[in-house]
Amino acid sequence: MDLKGRHFLTLLDYSKEEVEYLLDVALKMKKGELVKKLPDKTLAMLFQKSSTRTRMSFEAGMTRLGGHGMFLDIKNTQLGRGESIEDTGKTMSRYVEGIMARLNDHKDIEGIAANATVPVINALTDMYHPCQTMADMLTVLEKKGKVGGLKIVYVGDCGFNMFHSTMIGFSKLGANVVGLCPDKPEYMPKPEMLEKVRAQAKGTVSISHDPVDAVRDADVVYTDVWISMGQDEEKAKRLADFEGFQVNSKLMGHAKPDAIFMHCLPAHRGVEVAAEVIDSPCSVVFDEAENRLWAQNAILVELMGGE
Repeated sequence: MDLKGRHFLTLLDYSKEEVEYLLDVALKMKKGELVKKLPDKTLAMLFQKSSTRTRMSFEAGMTRLGGHGMFLDIKNTQLGRGESIEDTGKTMSRYVEGIMARLNDHKDIEGIAANATVPVINALTDMYHPCQTMADMLTVLEKKGKVGGLKIVYVGDCGFNMFHSTMIGFSKLGANVVGLCPDKPEYMPKPEMLEKVRAQAKGTVSISHDPVDAVRDADVVYTDVWISMGQDEEKAKRLADFEGFQVNSKLMGHAKPDAIFMHCLPAHRGVEVAAEVIDSPCSVVFDEAENRLWAQNAILVELMGGE
């Protein structure tokens, strides 16, 4: 399968077969069964939002692949002084073989991709977080041996990037995805988003507001922070709205006995998840964090033409 030169902005742009191919490459690279490199190739890493796992996994990944990750803080580039997105995409393409961007507005990464002549990879925007979901699916494959047919329950803000990518990726591979959130419009995916996802889904996608009913017989329980970067002024309201939605041992007790707990990190212990869950044997959060590197390495070598 030839994916060289493609952008990676959202999993909506990739078929089930293409996603499965990338996951297979990631698994084989992790096991040492497949060796691909990017010798002397450079990835520009453009950051508007701060990060630990994203920067480390991409930069370490490029080093492992024999290439170089070039960190760029957006406020210290000419973008921070008013240069256009379009000019930035064109200029960066003259220096590097790939561009990774972690930005606030998804329209900005679309603007870079529309003007770049090298692959552009979305490392998070307000709408999507596809690299995280690739790592999540890789983790589920390792722990459960499959994705199709599993019940994946996401607990949190379902109108935001993490649930968007979770429902796209997992349902595309045949999982049944449940988004569990407060019964308020701001926490639910827009109807047009649900329509796009369901049009491609091999499994089901549903929204619930009842924690016990949603988690019942789940294979995977997933949560994320309730207050994301840029939402600090909403903290009190969000904490009140999400009361009763914490993933604790009582809630996990309604999932299957062998259910796993996932969190994309960083986690706020005692808020969206109890320490008794995230530190328990059912938690796979650090395997999940490691798999950012392997999933992204597969994306990098396939899009940037690994040897």
